[in-house]
Amino acid sequence: MQRRFGQTPWLSGISTPIVFIITFLIFWALSPGHRFVDPRNLAAIAKLTPDLGVVALGIGILMICGEFDLSISAVLPLCSFLFAQLLIAGVDPFAALAIMLPVGASLGLLNGLLVTRTGLPSFIITLSTMLFWRGVLYVVSGLMPISILRYVPTDSDFTHFLTGQVGPVPAQILWFLGIAIVLGIVLHLGRFGNWVYATGSNPDAARAMGIDIRLVKIVCYMIVGALCAFAGIMQATRLGSFTASQGIGFELKAVAAVVVGGVSLRGGVGNMLGIALGVFIIQIIDNGLIQLQVPVFGVNTFIGLAVILFVIINNLTNRQFAEQTT
Repeated sequence: MQRRFGQTPWLSGISTPIVFIITFLIFWALSPGHRFVDPRNLAAIAKLTPDLGVVALGIGILMICGEFDLSISAVLPLCSFLFAQLLIAGVDPFAALAIMLPVGASLGLLNGLLVTRTGLPSFIITLSTMLFWRGVLYVVSGLMPISILRYVPTDSDFTHFLTGQVGPVPAQILWFLGIAIVLGIVLHLGRFGNWVYATGSNPDAARAMGIDIRLVKIVCYMIVGALCAFAGIMQATRLGSFTASQGIGFELKAVAAVVVGGVSLRGGVGNMLGIALGVFIIQIIDNGLIQLQVPVFGVNTFIGLAVILFVIINNLTNRQFAEQTT
């Protein structure tokens, strides 16, 4: 079978599943009383992981395309705030969710247009939009939390739909896995996925092949924006309120998770399985260190070291795979 343009085959990212298993076993063994594998702790991981994970799935596709989006930490709470305002205005929660997904995609569209039309680095563009939207959010919200329990109580159909339980399994993790499967099909089996890899690997060659790389990048930004809206609403529903601090730090944690999952910072390399596992690895490290009673301010230190280590491992693995296939 012919290899898809610019795509790293699934087996080239085999180090990520191995790292995931090793990381899980380490914290299982080290946690006092094996509390790490306590069903309640695993359920907590399953509830918290999608807050970052849903957005990281979109960031992974965008980075494979060769771009970045730092504005997610502002777009996510902004969408959550607008969702709360729709509820206050009397809009049905399901209708409000349906409205906010295109709104999030529109914010992503703006990023995509700015990046592709100006030719400026996406790092600068999205850093600017992050600061802009965060400032707007702080002004309109007054930094005050907004309770939405009156409109979506814990026993409502909407709450069960987004953050309920399916047997013993939290609904959030099912949403995360479902979105990962859908995006994985798009990325690995669809024509658009081939365009994403081609754009990230070699934009000039992709353009010569007739691929509209501007359109590909814009669509990837729109996917990220829509996922930010979904994640923000899901998180607000779980918490029962909007808070302006939602999503703070996600712009860096999402990149860390995606890089740990084997996506190249240069674009054109990565796969959806690795991205999803990268999210779990970051969350396992975070949760495991807390179980080991590592001070909160020290958790990011270990995550930073882990990211460097995993990037080295993935680079060595991909280099060896490339040498074996050439």
